[in-house]
Amino acid sequence: MKSPIEYATNLATHYGHRLERSVVYTQGVALSGRLRLHDLLPESSNPSADIARIVAEFANDPSDIFSSSDGTANYAGVCWADELAAATDDGKYTDLLEQVADMFGPSVTAGPLDPDIRVEDFFFAATMLGRAYLTTGDSKHIDLLAEFLLSADTLQDNGLWWHCKASPFFWGRGNAFAAIGFAEALTYLPEDHPTREELLHTHLLHLEGLVKRQDDSGMWHQVIDMPETYLEFSATAMIGYSIARGLREGWLDEEWRGAADKAWSGISQRTSEQGELEHVCVGTGPLATLDEYVKRSYTDGLDDRGGAMALWFAVEMARLEAGV
Repeated sequence: MKSPIEYATNLATHYGHRLERSVVYTQGVALSGRLRLHDLLPESSNPSADIARIVAEFANDPSDIFSSSDGTANYAGVCWADELAAATDDGKYTDLLEQVADMFGPSVTAGPLDPDIRVEDFFFAATMLGRAYLTTGDSKHIDLLAEFLLSADTLQDNGLWWHCKASPFFWGRGNAFAAIGFAEALTYLPEDHPTREELLHTHLLHLEGLVKRQDDSGMWHQVIDMPETYLEFSATAMIGYSIARGLREGWLDEEWRGAADKAWSGISQRTSEQGELEHVCVGTGPLATLDEYVKRSYTDGLDDRGGAMALWFAVEMARLEAGV
């Protein structure tokens, strides 16, 4: 079997080469993945000039990036900004990051974060507000993120998150958004932040609920607690990334390594040389019935959503193996 770094190198040739006018997290994560890969393999071709070209129209005129109908999924499409700033030593990307992070405010209740507690927002907020705190040192960003995650009250006794209050179902990618959102938040949250212990406790409860339902293949299902539903690619990549990140950062101990390795095995077996993937659930807003989640369609082949998260996961596994 090829190594994670080999898979990451291949995925980076297929994903992370565009950012469309409707900026969205799927393409943004892939751009970030290309930068992370080069950081891990500095002898490889540096993608920063190409990425700077791809994002130029957005970075040069930040006021014109988003339309009035855009929301947090679009704002998270700028998650590459801090890494591109570091790669190019150009402060305009840091300025862009802070501007977009401010769009998540001014508060949990007076901003774009869904009061119905859509788990997607865990990731969208964490990946942007965490980066903004890291680059600016302004505690308003990390405090808003912590307040939002603490306000989430839809984690159930089985250790799984509802998609949202209006859709009390354990959707696979929904739970993956929750896992990766908390993993991103804990990456940036200071060790002495007063909320860290509680947020870590919540995250561990969730990961324990997830690992109990990991399929023998290493994958997670379209509906987490329904093993008769299909094995879903994007959820597995995101949950696997979350566990690998926790191992690398030290808030998960070595007993979690088996779950990360199993998830990686499942993802690698479902990723082709051409970047084609198996069973990536299509874009899914809150649905009215459990049956709608069960029957939700999927794509096979090239898929921005699955490819971006697989690239992040591959790089994270490579970092874990390298001990960096």
